Amino acid sequence: MTKILLAGAARRDITPEVGTLLYGYNPHQVSTSVHDPLNVTAAAFSDTRETALLLTVTVGDFQTELCNEIRGKIGKLCGIPSENVVISATHTHSAPNVAGFEGWGDVDRPYVDQIMLPAMLAASMEAVEKMRPAEIGIGTCLSDVGINRRQHNRNGSIGLGQNPWGCYDPVMTVISVKGVDGTGILNMIHYGCHGTAAGCNHEISRDWSGIMCDRLEAVTGTMTAYWNGAQGDVGPRLTNGQTVGDIHYVEELGGVAAQDALRAYRDIDSYHTVNFAVKKDAVHLPYRELPPLDEVRAKLAGYTDPDKLYNIQRLMYGHWRDVEAVLAAEETDYPTHFTFQQTIVTLGNVAFVPFPYEMFSAITRRLSANSPYTHTLSLSNTNGYNAYLPSQDQICLGGYEVECFVAGAVYTLTDNADQYIIEENLRIMES
Repeated sequence: MTKILLAGAARRDITPEVGTLLYGYNPHQVSTSVHDPLNVTAAAFSDTRETALLLTVTVGDFQTELCNEIRGKIGKLCGIPSENVVISATHTHSAPNVAGFEGWGDVDRPYVDQIMLPAMLAASMEAVEKMRPAEIGIGTCLSDVGINRRQHNRNGSIGLGQNPWGCYDPVMTVISVKGVDGTGILNMIHYGCHGTAAGCNHEISRDWSGIMCDRLEAVTGTMTAYWNGAQGDVGPRLTNGQTVGDIHYVEELGGVAAQDALRAYRDIDSYHTVNFAVKKDAVHLPYRELPPLDEVRAKLAGYTDPDKLYNIQRLMYGHWRDVEAVLAAEETDYPTHFTFQQTIVTLGNVAFVPFPYEMFSAITRRLSANSPYTHTLSLSNTNGYNAYLPSQDQICLGGYEVECFVAGAVYTLTDNADQYIIEENLRIMES
C-alpha cells in the first residue's frame, strides 16, 4: 500500500494582559510584565482516511474537564473525533491558571473564553486546512538541560532541588516535518523537564523552552514548538544548584537548550513519507482502598484554619475532607479503577503517548525500553491533569510529588500504578 502522509501546522498568540494571575506556586501570583509571548501550536496529520491533531499550549496544566470540553469543540469544528485531538501543556509556571487544581486557584475562565480557546480553535482549523503531502526527519541528541529534582537532604527527607544521581531522560528529539517539496511545515521538539527556571516570578513567559523554540525557528525558518516529556521528577539544571531561579535563568538555560535542539536537528540525515495511525483504547489503573473513617477524621482534626491553606497543604486537606464525605455517606459500591481513554498517534517509528499526569522519568524510560517504536515520546500533562505519577520505588521516600500523588483526588492509585500504565500503553501500541 502506498504511504500517504498529510501534515499542516498553525500557531496563535495566547498572551494574556499584564495583571493576570500566574499558575504554579500559589493562587495569588500577579504578572507585572511580559518576558516572551505565550502561544498555541497545532499540528495536523492525516492519511486521508483519519486525521489527528496534536496541540501544545504554553500553560501549566489543563483541568481534565476543561480539556475534554476543548477537545470536543475542536473536534466538532474540524470534523474529526474529539478523541483524535491531543492537547498538551508545556508546564510553564509563568502563564494563567487553566488547571483549577485545589490549592492553586480556580481556572481563569475569562482568559480561556476570550483568549485561549478562540486561539486553539483557529490554530486547529488552519492546521487542518493547510495539510499537504509531507515527510518527516528525526534527529536526537543527549541533553543535560534537565536533572532529577528529588534532592536527598542530610536528614533523609526529599526536597525540591538537584539530585545528580537521580533518574532523568537525557534524550532530546526533534521531528522535522516538511512538505515533499522540501519547504518546512513544523519542527517538533520533545524533552522532559519542568518549566520552573523563572521561579516564583512575575513575568509572563514560556520559560526556558521558549528561548529554545525561538532559536531553532530562527535558524531553520520553520515554525517550532515544544512538547514536554517525563518531567514529574525532572527540573531545569540551573547554575544556582536549584531547579528554580529568576527570569535570567530562563535565558541562560534556554540558550543551552537551543544549542541542544540545533544539534538534534542537525542529526537528521534523511526525510521519508511514513505511515500514520491513531491507536485508541481505555487505560485502567487500580485504586487503593479507602482508609478507615476514624483515621480520616483524626487527620482532619489536625487542621485549625483550612481556609488559609494553599498549595500542597490545601490539596491534602481537600483530600481528607472529600474522603470523609464519601465514607460518611456509607456507600459500599466504591470504584476499583481509574479509567481514561488513551489516544496514541504514530508516525512511522515514532509514537506519541499521552499521559494525564506529571510522570516520573523511570516510567517512560521503561515504557520506551519495551516499546515496538524506536522513538516513544511520552507527553506529560496531556488530555487532562491528575497530579503526579511516581515510580513505585520512589513512593517510600516521600516528598512533594508523592504527597500530591496520594492526595490528588478522593480515590488514589495503588503504589504499583506505574507498572499498570506501562502495560496498558504497550498493549495499545502493540494492537
